[in-house]
Amino acid sequence: MRCSVETSLEKLPPSAKLVYKTLEYEGECTQKELVEETMLVARTVRYAISRLEEEELIKKQVFFQDARQYLYTVSK
Repeated sequence: MRCSVETSLEKLPPSAKLVYKTLEYEGECTQKELVEETMLVARTVRYAISRLEEEELIKKQVFFQDARQYLYTVSK
């Protein structure tokens, strides 16, 4: 499993790798938290999230404190 994750990450842009590693280290984060943690602009974080979701490396769930947002986590 770990090998396939690394293979999937290799073909992604640096911003997606940074977002993935941030989620791996921090755990669950909203998009806003990812923008703050990575110091990337919101548009870049959105793009990174979409790429990571395409590769099924992260998953999202509704953030119950604010249903307009999602919580992102690393897929196990």
